Amino acid sequence: MKNEIPTWLIILGGMGQIFTALIYPYIRHRVFDWYTDVKQLKPLNQEIAKTYGRYIQGLNFSFGLIAILLPLDLQNGSSLALALTGLIGAYWVGKVATQIAYYPMYQIPQERIFKVGSYFMNGLFTLFALVYTWLFVRNLYQFLNL
Repeated sequence: MKNEIPTWLIILGGMGQIFTALIYPYIRHRVFDWYTDVKQLKPLNQEIAKTYGRYIQGLNFSFGLIAILLPLDLQNGSSLALALTGLIGAYWVGKVATQIAYYPMYQIPQERIFKVGSYFMNGLFTLFALVYTWLFVRNLYQFLNL
């Protein structure tokens, strides 16, 4: 498969993923008032919710770091590249599908910055899903020698 993926696009995706990890606490606190809702849970459930929030933040940061530091390795057609791009692609495709299926039912604050921010973040999530799915398909073709 001759369909080269520009390295700059992979690195840009990595920078975007690190950005999502860094902005995540602000969005939880300022946009969703998440901590007020979490305080209504039982103590163990509070810790579980916080832990899952940290997992999400950690995965986003880690995926971004991998993309920035190893962009060529993510597209070399190896079994590890195939597995990793498949994992990251599925993660972001799942995120976009969840956004489409469930999030429109909820209201975000109507301030302009939050409206624009929601379009920007959804655009980023879609970019990540497309880039990693593209990488996965390219790696699959290389892996299968097609």
